[in-house]
Amino acid sequence: MPLAHSADPDRTGREEIGVNPVFTREPLRIPRDRLPEGELDPQTAYQIVHDELMLDGNARLNLATFVTTWMSDEARTLMSECFDKNMIDKDEYPRTAELEQRCVRMLADLWHAPDPDHPTGCSTTGSSEACMLAGLALKRRWQHRVARDGRTGARPNLVMGINVQVCWEKFANYWDVEARLVPMSGDRFHLTAEEAVRYCDENTIGVVAVLGSTFDGSYEPVAEICAALDQLQQERGWDIPVHVDGASGGMIAPFCDPELEWDFRLPRVASINTSGHKYGLVYPGVGWVVWRDARALPEDLVFHVNYLGGEMPTFALNFSRPGAQVAAQYLNFIRFGFEGYRRVQQYCREVASGLAGRIADLGAFRLLTDGTQLPVFAFTLADGEEGYSVFDVSAALREHGWLVPAYTFPAHREDLAVLRIVVRNGFTHDMADLLLGDLSRALPRLRGQDKPQHGTESSTFSHGAESGHTQDARARHQAQHA
Repeated sequence: MPLAHSADPDRTGREEIGVNPVFTREPLRIPRDRLPEGELDPQTAYQIVHDELMLDGNARLNLATFVTTWMSDEARTLMSECFDKNMIDKDEYPRTAELEQRCVRMLADLWHAPDPDHPTGCSTTGSSEACMLAGLALKRRWQHRVARDGRTGARPNLVMGINVQVCWEKFANYWDVEARLVPMSGDRFHLTAEEAVRYCDENTIGVVAVLGSTFDGSYEPVAEICAALDQLQQERGWDIPVHVDGASGGMIAPFCDPELEWDFRLPRVASINTSGHKYGLVYPGVGWVVWRDARALPEDLVFHVNYLGGEMPTFALNFSRPGAQVAAQYLNFIRFGFEGYRRVQQYCREVASGLAGRIADLGAFRLLTDGTQLPVFAFTLADGEEGYSVFDVSAALREHGWLVPAYTFPAHREDLAVLRIVVRNGFTHDMADLLLGDLSRALPRLRGQDKPQHGTESSTFSHGAESGHTQDARARHQAQHA
């Protein structure tokens, strides 16, 4: 959740909202940033908020987000019936709690956990919380190991590619773990096995492998990373677990790449997370985290709470939270089944790869990825394209309602500026045709420019703002491991 910013400077002198009138009632004025003194007619209040939200972008045309923007009428109805259910109150809502456990068992089976009938896992408010919980388990396991070895003064570290979602940097900052971020280099845009082991030492609590980088949609080589860590253990004795951040790929690879070994089939994988509200096809926000077994989640992290008449184990950063998304996730699981998810995800991949190829055929762009892993692809300007930037392309598409993000890559590829398209359920071949048509029509105008009109300052998209502390830490680790 973003922190509140200062008031809009364009609003100076307009501390009230003028309602004129809605639409045939007496005109009125209400304070913009303060509670009104009295009550407001509910229809008028609704109309005020409704009208302001009309200025938001069209979610279906938002090709920046991985988050689900469409669900069926049945799912909407079910969620509305569960809006008042508190997920934490398992005594009052035992069937909702049972649906949560069924979902965990389904995911444990999907990801080849050793004992899917008795899994260790839970729902969360999203993948960010799931990553925090998985990271805490890694740190606590390391703390137990350090205590057994009698070592003092050691500081834990976590190895991951610089392409990780910002929640991992938050985890490291909030829980005092050194974030060892492997920078990009040349055409290597994510973590590799060779780089992962180079950054590890006896205080490494784990390696994070991302199944579907948000920068370009590519899978990191989980099996190769695990094999390299196996070799490292033989050589140095360091038993370093792997967490797979499958925020997106955890709900793509099982259906589209069933032979790919990235999950609990690899003994070194200790935990996996995914976003139910991404390719799990549920409205935000719900996430999931599953551990290999109970040993992977230290018992001293689990609270046994006497709450509203019953004792329940809980491991969470949030306590009270809605049950509607969990119910919707279970609805999707039983409605689609394996074959339905395979059909939906494969269609998304076909749309993405087809659109990527057609964009490459325009001649103005060079693909970095082609949508054949995640249904996501990144592209930049082709050699010889001058007078405009990827930020100009993004701005031109926005004129037609399309939200296609343009951004620069992190260290050491800050020189590379790209566009990225995320294909989700509901984005069809026909919509891809419309996007391609708008892009094609914009190109002659863009190519006619004598210089770029937009740069990084015009980008409203970010993979996560860095604090000065994080920037300094990145520079320090890169220098140490260069």
